[in-house]
Amino acid sequence: MAGIGFELRKILKHQTLFGVARAYAYAGLISSGPLILSIFGILIIGVLSLAFVIPKYAIVQFQVSVTYLVACSLILTGPLQLSFTRFISDRLFEKRDDLVLSNYNGVVLISTAASGVLGVIAVAFGFRGEPLIYRLLMVAGFVVVSNIWIAVIFLSSVKQYRQILYVFALGYGCTVAFALMLNRHGLPGLLGGFVAGHIVLLAGLSGLIYRNYRSERFISFEVLQKRFAYPSLALVGLLFNLGVWIDKFMFWYAPDTGARVIGPLHASVIYDIPVFIAYVCVMPGMATFLVRIEADFVEYYDRFYDAVRSGATLRHINDMRDMMVGSVRAGLYEIVKVQTVVLLLILAFGHLVLEALGISTLYLPLLIVDVISASLQVLLLGLLNVFFYLDARRAVLKLTAAFVVLNALFTGITLWLGPDLYGYGFALALLLVVMAAVTLLDRKFASLEYETYMLRN
Repeated sequence: MAGIGFELRKILKHQTLFGVARAYAYAGLISSGPLILSIFGILIIGVLSLAFVIPKYAIVQFQVSVTYLVACSLILTGPLQLSFTRFISDRLFEKRDDLVLSNYNGVVLISTAASGVLGVIAVAFGFRGEPLIYRLLMVAGFVVVSNIWIAVIFLSSVKQYRQILYVFALGYGCTVAFALMLNRHGLPGLLGGFVAGHIVLLAGLSGLIYRNYRSERFISFEVLQKRFAYPSLALVGLLFNLGVWIDKFMFWYAPDTGARVIGPLHASVIYDIPVFIAYVCVMPGMATFLVRIEADFVEYYDRFYDAVRSGATLRHINDMRDMMVGSVRAGLYEIVKVQTVVLLLILAFGHLVLEALGISTLYLPLLIVDVISASLQVLLLGLLNVFFYLDARRAVLKLTAAFVVLNALFTGITLWLGPDLYGYGFALALLLVVMAAVTLLDRKFASLEYETYMLRN
């Protein structure tokens, strides 16, 4: 997401209160806009369909079905996301624009084939008792959503962030409209509206891609060639998405916390609602992450490597390294401050939020833990982003692998210990991984000059 930093620095040049507010608002919309749009889009569909959908339980079935489509498509396409981003960035740096569009089509073909085959197998064996139209829509939705992640990753790597936000607004506007038009048909109508709206979203994202790139070949697979492949990035993409979702799956299918909703799909009311609210609360932290890490850190990162390449004095190189380290520390500290304010607001007004949503205030302790967890996840994203700038892929791989293992282990322990500790497994796993990431990053910065010159030589 390096291109955001350039845009933010232009806004912050004005050094006015309005300029700073505009930069944070821009960063918040770019980083969390698609997430907020998708969450509220699905919520609006559910709320406005209460008067029309019979039985009412079909709305829950729809929301759970959509949640599984999102979760499984992210995990499935995880191995393609980071490796494809790196491939596109490298080709653009080499001025090989002719390979961009054809390889995008190749990756989309891979995603379509993989999601289509897995989707057909899943509905054939897991949803035998469900209507045919529901099964067909689940397969179609899985394929479409999987390809949306590929398109978003592609457009992010070529720095078209505003366009992504605009198209998401259009796509989810259509999703809500189509779902409300068809909600009288129950679950198939809601799911049909979701799929139709996401087809519009995918078409909009694809239109941006085809408008900006041309290729003599329609499809190619250089991205899979050994010289262009990044197995570590593919594994990181898989592990990070798996780490984010594994605790949710464990709560969904644990006998004491989960319940069957439709087919093989389970949900956990006690766990899902607080997590949903918590992820809405990270928008300030994500905005801070982009402004401070992407703008400040990237500026000193560029200055450090420019000093190395231009043969500057050792003192100047060390000064730039120190400024780079300071910007990371200041950025992480600011994320902590902002999310602490959010946490205090939840402590003070969380019960009012829950009451407004018609949710028992007994969920408040779990909501507080989930807000802490979501905040730690923002910190982890910031740290991993710095590691990626420093090309420390092995460190990121270790951290994401630890995230999966610790999240699964601690979540299993908290499920065994009982309701008082629900949510603490995810939080503790993230806390330990963040602490390990900070330690590794300190070591990386301490030897940065040595590694830079060794790699250069």
